[in-house]
Amino acid sequence: MLNYDLKEKVKHWAYFCQISDSITSFGSYSGAAPNEKISWGKLSADTPRYVIESDATIVAPLLFSYVLER
Repeated sequence: MLNYDLKEKVKHWAYFCQISDSITSFGSYSGAAPNEKISWGKLSADTPRYVIESDATIVAPLLFSYVLER
């Protein structure tokens, strides 16, 4: 990470959205939850963050078409 390794000031991500087909309590999600990204310096505590628990093949096209139409 640039801010830790190179000591360069880097902006936090503006927002975070994750599409996951299973909740972490079921043990199938191997990535980092949004709160972990705060401790890594990628997100701030005020960064808007969303976790959508659904099938990405259904949700992603709907989400992308909405964003692209705006």
